[in-house]
Amino acid sequence: MNAQVTHSLRARLLGLLLGAISLASVIQGITAYSTALAQADVLFDRHMQKMASSLRNGVPLGNAQPARPSAQDRESEDFVIQVWSKAGIPLFQSAAHRNLRQPAPPGFSTIKTMDERIYRVYSLSTPTGTVQVAQDMADRHNMATALATRAAIPSIVMAPLLMLMVWMAVSRSLAPISAVRAQMSSRKVDDLSPVNDDGLPEEVQPLIQEINLLFARVRRAFEAQRSFVADAAHELRSPLAALKLQVQGLQRATDDAARELGIKRLSSGIDRASHMVEQLLALARQEASANAGVPLEPLDLAQVGMMSLTDCLLAAQSRQIDLGVHRAEAALIKGHTETLRVLFRNLLDNAIKYTPSGGTVDLDVGIQGDCVVASIEDSGPGIPEADRTRVLDRFYRLHHGNTEGSGLGLAIVKTIADLHGAQVTLDTSPRLGGLRVQLSFPLARA
Repeated sequence: MNAQVTHSLRARLLGLLLGAISLASVIQGITAYSTALAQADVLFDRHMQKMASSLRNGVPLGNAQPARPSAQDRESEDFVIQVWSKAGIPLFQSAAHRNLRQPAPPGFSTIKTMDERIYRVYSLSTPTGTVQVAQDMADRHNMATALATRAAIPSIVMAPLLMLMVWMAVSRSLAPISAVRAQMSSRKVDDLSPVNDDGLPEEVQPLIQEINLLFARVRRAFEAQRSFVADAAHELRSPLAALKLQVQGLQRATDDAARELGIKRLSSGIDRASHMVEQLLALARQEASANAGVPLEPLDLAQVGMMSLTDCLLAAQSRQIDLGVHRAEAALIKGHTETLRVLFRNLLDNAIKYTPSGGTVDLDVGIQGDCVVASIEDSGPGIPEADRTRVLDRFYRLHHGNTEGSGLGLAIVKTIADLHGAQVTLDTSPRLGGLRVQLSFPLARA
């Protein structure tokens, strides 16, 4: 299997920025060098032109006499200046050793002499003669190169300085990220406290905030898991001990009547233990869904309530309970269909279980303002006002007659309601006199 390819953000930034600076410096240096060479050629040509013009205006050619320059003049002159009369007689030459004996055509031209030297020549005709200025191309190139090199030197010198500044800026900008990495690497395995985002760049803070939100969700999941395991172990201990005692009683039975009673009690205990395990698993599933953050989808709450009511019809008929619908107004909310069916089923099961035979249980779903309100009402004994908050806690039981529960039904309802952003209210039913459980869901717009 191929190893995973990784890269350093710092190395990538430095590589890109330093490479860009190097490339820009090279391009700028070449451009400055080429531009300086071209400008030097233009400058030298203009200098030659001005020199010829000044000689034309300032030298009386008719009175000028040929002059022989000294050896020092020959070595120091960059330009060759020549003047001819109208008849072609040389009147002045600034460097006698130059092999330029004849006037060039008017204007700029390039001439190669017998000694293989190449000259840039500017010739100017006047009414009394010809003025010519020439420059050795080798000398001209050397001077232009020197000028171009001096123009390119700043770019070459500034490049290392810019690289140093970029390296310092990148290192300083990424220092907070290195601090976060050090903070994370020094944490213990079970440390889910928020990561400190002080001093981090704005581009990194959203990432750290999302990590902190993830830590919070994981922390809540761990706490819920620990609480669930502790509560489940505590609550399962009693029914399992009861089952063990019932088995021992069955073993000690001496006649058929005692054995029949023992079997009946054992079967009832198994049913209660099975119901508690089912409720525990249901609670675990709902808490897992809440922590997973599964997206909610639009659904008709009245339709979900009707499906749950159908699930409970047989249980209501066995206890001769009048299970019906008071109102079922189509209302859209955002939620999970199967999860809400569990919610309604738990409420209806509780109402059927605690309502005396021949009683009534009604489902009501309607829109009130910006909320969808679902109510389960019964004609049972209800719940005392002092206990209405506590019955939403896990394993808190109210004993009505011989009816026993797991203490998880309303806790599951509360968990599912929280998952859907709904509020749970317990009060007395004004129509039936028993318990009324109201759930207010945010209305979803179609």
